[in-house]
Amino acid sequence: MTDLSSSLSAVPSLQRKFETRALRSILLTTITWVSAMLASVPLFSVLYMLITRGGARLSMEVFTELPPAGFEMGGGFGNALVGTFVMVGIAALIAIPVGILAAIFLAELGPQSKLANSARFAAKTLTGLPSILAGVFAYAMVVLTTGSYSAPAGGIALAVLMLPIVVLTAEEAMKMVPKIMKDAAHGMGCTNSQVIWHVVLPTAMPAILTGVMLAVARAAGETAPLLFTALFSNYWIYDGGHINAMSPTASLAVLIYNFSGMPFDNQLELAWAASLVLVLIVLVVNIVSRLVGKTKI
Repeated sequence: MTDLSSSLSAVPSLQRKFETRALRSILLTTITWVSAMLASVPLFSVLYMLITRGGARLSMEVFTELPPAGFEMGGGFGNALVGTFVMVGIAALIAIPVGILAAIFLAELGPQSKLANSARFAAKTLTGLPSILAGVFAYAMVVLTTGSYSAPAGGIALAVLMLPIVVLTAEEAMKMVPKIMKDAAHGMGCTNSQVIWHVVLPTAMPAILTGVMLAVARAAGETAPLLFTALFSNYWIYDGGHINAMSPTASLAVLIYNFSGMPFDNQLELAWAASLVLVLIVLVVNIVSRLVGKTKI
């Protein structure tokens, strides 16, 4: 009887505890939803302004014409769009191979070596590097050496920003490959290079590509490094089939920076349209990275 009475008396206390936990869960869930909605207000307000003000100016003309000057009307930012793709492409050609090779060393060949620890620390430090310092570095190394602002200088500055993202994401992707798969390949007589090429890289490739695309998205929206390296131009990067890369090159980010401070309505409208296009480019790259990250090879 004593045990039964004590058990019955414990029921109300347990019920009160469950009610308290339920109320706490509801309260915290509500706070989380309210915080998420408040945090999304600036994002959706910016998107609304971009769509309403930038979308009104979008047309085929803005993608094919050169930027207008002064009181001129019309025009576009076709050269800035091409210049952005060229410089991001140069940065990708530099950062992706170097980053993946570095990640192979960090994850597979010498993960605990002093060189690997130093490289890993340097990569983590570079992720927090202010982008303007990457521009200063490329300015000192390329612009002063060649004597001219250029697309390769801008590409190198963007590559400095892309490299740590590629290295760290690729290393983590390779570490996630199950050890049993690598042991099985070694048991079949495969060498280290064969295991890396035929097992580790194909298995980790979706995650590696996700990191690569995120790095590309970051590079596409950078402005400060390009002010020091590529500057700007009102002309096409190619002329009569000849690519004039070793000269100042236009980009969407710098065009937005330049036109947003002008007192002319036409330039301000082009700045809004260029902002919308840049956001759409970054959005597409992020969506593709999400889809690739879910792909299984």
